[in-house]
Amino acid sequence: MRAIWKGHIRFSLVTIPIRIYNAIDTAQTIRFNLLSKETNNPVKYEKRDKVTGDLLRQEDIVKGYQYEPGQFVIVEQEDFENIKLKSTKVIEIEGFVDASDVHHTLFDAPYFAGPDGDVAAKTYALLSDTLKASGKVGVGKVVLRDRESIVLLTPYDSGILLYKLRYPEEIRNVKDVPNLSDSEQADEEQLKLAQTLVDSMSKKFEDIKFEDRYNNALREVIDAKIEGKEIVSIVEEEPEVVDIMTALKASIEEAKKAKKPMAKASGDVEQEKKAKKAS
Repeated sequence: MRAIWKGHIRFSLVTIPIRIYNAIDTAQTIRFNLLSKETNNPVKYEKRDKVTGDLLRQEDIVKGYQYEPGQFVIVEQEDFENIKLKSTKVIEIEGFVDASDVHHTLFDAPYFAGPDGDVAAKTYALLSDTLKASGKVGVGKVVLRDRESIVLLTPYDSGILLYKLRYPEEIRNVKDVPNLSDSEQADEEQLKLAQTLVDSMSKKFEDIKFEDRYNNALREVIDAKIEGKEIVSIVEEEPEVVDIMTALKASIEEAKKAKKPMAKASGDVEQEKKAKKAS
């Protein structure tokens, strides 16, 4: 695994040399190239003036911020240079908070943080174990690509998982979602049945099987095309809309059936009968 960043974690006077690694396996993502339909040659992108149609060179293009419809303020490269933050290669921990204090909407990309060398391993392990024992997560700041980012450090197995966080002001207000109502109350009987259904379906997260069905199906299509096989499409039927009470009761019965232990194989039953006769 190749590191994408090298620096330090610092909280108070404690400094830990670390390396950051991508936690996402991008090799699993299927990517496509755009090709000419007639020649199958790769398509080249060209930047043109939308009004005149003129072909533009990179040096002919500037960045503009639209503050009113059709009105732009031009931001030059030197403007970006003036606000460029100095990269200290240090993740400064501002404090430790309860994990429940950080809302899920703030979580962005995950990364693995690992010790940079054998000397750092001991202090790194101390931080990881302290986070586990305290139930806290570290929140800090780091300059990445000239921009300051908020990061969260949380224990993960024997290591530390680092999340890049969004700024709270980036998150929209859920109250802006259409058709939400604080006055809408669930029917008591329906709520009781729904809670029973949730209880009957409760399990450990690691026991739930996850499969990227679209990605797998897409790979099968690609493989079949490479081998010249016929492509067979699968169309899923629309689920039938059922009365909520009927659906809840039927769902609870299905969940109960799924949790029942399987009956012993007939061969085992016969062996038990023979053993009883023999005794």
